[in-house]
Amino acid sequence: MAAEQRRSTEAEIRDILVRAARPEGRLKLGSLLAAMGREAGVTDEDVEAICGHRDRTPAAPMIFE
Repeated sequence: MAAEQRRSTEAEIRDILVRAARPEGRLKLGSLLAAMGREAGVTDEDVEAICGHRDRTPAAPMIFE
């Protein structure tokens, strides 16, 4: 197969593994979450409001004494 595609055996094996691990039509989490947000009517202004109220104070490190 590698010779037919005019590439190295390593490149052919890599391509086979990528196609096996990432099949076409797979559900992508980010796309799903974006679609759910659009369906729920979440706007950019809503996201900005949520981010504006987020506590950005660094967490205190744990003490193991």
